This record gives sequence, C-alpha cells and structure tokens, in this order.
Amino acid sequence: QVQLVESGGGLVQAGGSLRLSCAASGIIFSINAMGWYRQAPGKQRELVAHITRGSSTNYADSVKGRFTISRDNAKKTVYLQMNSLKPEDTAVYYCNIYPSVRAYWGQGTQVTVSS
Repeated sequence: QVQLVESGGGLVQAGGSLRLSCAASGIIFSINAMGWYRQAPGKQRELVAHITRGSSTNYADSVKGRFTISRDNAKKTVYLQMNSLKPEDTAVYYCNIYPSVRAYWGQGTQVTVSS
C-alpha cells in the first residue's frame, strides 16, 4: 500500500521560510520522479515543482527562485524548501509521484502565509 505523508506546514509571515517533508512508503522511491503540488481555496490543484530520479528539477514560474525541491533516496523522502513566502502561497501542499497518481494523494500539509 502506497503512503505519502506530508509534514512541515504551518503559519508564517510573508517573507518567511518553511521546509516541507514527504515520507514515502510502498513504492520503489528511487525510480520515481516526485512532485510537490498545492491547492489553494477555490482553486484547482497545481504542480509546484518536480524532481526526477536523477535529481533534475523543474518549477512553476510562480515559485521559481524561491522554492527548492530535493530528495533523499535513502530516507525515501522528498523536501520542499520554501523561502520568501508570499500570501498567495497559502494552500494545502501535497506530494505525489510525477505525473501524479490519483490513488496516492495523502492528507497534505497546510501552509498559511500572513501579510
């Protein structure tokens, strides 16, 4: 059974930083590209960043230069370092493989950025 458990969210002021973690089980983590996604209230879920099994990365334009995705295959964990946070980054953040698989969505972690 695949489990993806996100953690590290919270309430932060604009300009602040957070580091999200996603621990994976039930998949061969090292061979999968992984992604971070987010869903803001009233909006569709969107891809924020993804990282290939070779650790190549790609980012949405809205977060480029502020967010960094990384992975630790030994720990089966993917991270999202978020700096210079803006109120528009407020959302529930999820990880999934990339491209995403519907059955793999977890509970996500809430990130709230106050102005």
